[in-house]
Amino acid sequence: MMNIQFLHSDQSFSELSDIWEALLSRSATNTPFQQPDYLNTWWSTMGGGEWDEGDLWLGVGKRDDGEIVGIAPLFFSNARDGRPSILIVGSVEVSDYLDFIVSESATEEFVEALLGSLEVEGPEGWQVLDLYNLPEGSSTVQALQRSAEKRGWQVEKERISPVPFVALGDSWEEYLQALNSKKRKEVKRKLRRAEEYPARVSWRIVDRESPIEPEIDLFLRLMQNDSEKRAFLTDRMQEFFRRLALTAHERGWLQLAFLEVGGEPAFGYLNFDYEDKLWIYNSGFDPSHYELSPGWVLMAHLIRWAIDHGRTEVDFLRGDESYKYRLGGVDRHIVRLTIER
Repeated sequence: MMNIQFLHSDQSFSELSDIWEALLSRSATNTPFQQPDYLNTWWSTMGGGEWDEGDLWLGVGKRDDGEIVGIAPLFFSNARDGRPSILIVGSVEVSDYLDFIVSESATEEFVEALLGSLEVEGPEGWQVLDLYNLPEGSSTVQALQRSAEKRGWQVEKERISPVPFVALGDSWEEYLQALNSKKRKEVKRKLRRAEEYPARVSWRIVDRESPIEPEIDLFLRLMQNDSEKRAFLTDRMQEFFRRLALTAHERGWLQLAFLEVGGEPAFGYLNFDYEDKLWIYNSGFDPSHYELSPGWVLMAHLIRWAIDHGRTEVDFLRGDESYKYRLGGVDRHIVRLTIER
């Protein structure tokens, strides 16, 4: 039998971190956005200001012998439509994947116990379980649908975004050959243009031993060259990005990469190098060298780096920007599951 204990202290992320990470390593969904340090950073800034307030409802599934087999990092707040809702910590805008922390074999039992506990002892007055950014193929989605429908609750599933990715082979040539002729020629042409550019074009990945704060500042300055991102980067959002980058750096899964033209930064990517995959999280640029296609050039180098270092996949994360597909991206999807009792 499984029991659910709800924790409400901000310290729960750090107190559970060892068990959490061990569970995550066995979970059907394992992404950097489910790491306790990531979610703790998100919670401490409420997603960079996306949420003004919320109450933590971190559901921990325990068997009778005390073994923890699942964690549902939830919080209670008023959703965008004003209804009292339960959401996953990390919702909505800055976390590309969200899911419960539970192995596939224990998902059904954990979800059944979780919904039973929320029904009886959940937040007072809650109306909706509003779960964003779940991988479409996650066992959590199917388990939630079955358990909720059994209770007579209304369930709606909605695809909310493609999440393109490229599966990597053993060599750069193998990657190029997997592209169609038009895409392959485009990649080669842009790399050749960079080699022939009047100013020297180089790229670098920030070394783990280098001082990281100036590099984070540089990346944020590049982000602010885009008017939409400049509006997005409020003080609280900048605080979130700084804390996240520092945390990921300390944990060893931050990748900050820059393309430089004539020694000056022209483009930057903030990525996660996590679980043998490269996750392309955000970018910034200097518009001075737009004709060089600096983002393309840097991404091609990063794909080659990922292949050379044994990574299995490049995940472009949310969004259907055309460059992702021109570099060989294939769609997966994330969904929003809305459960109304």
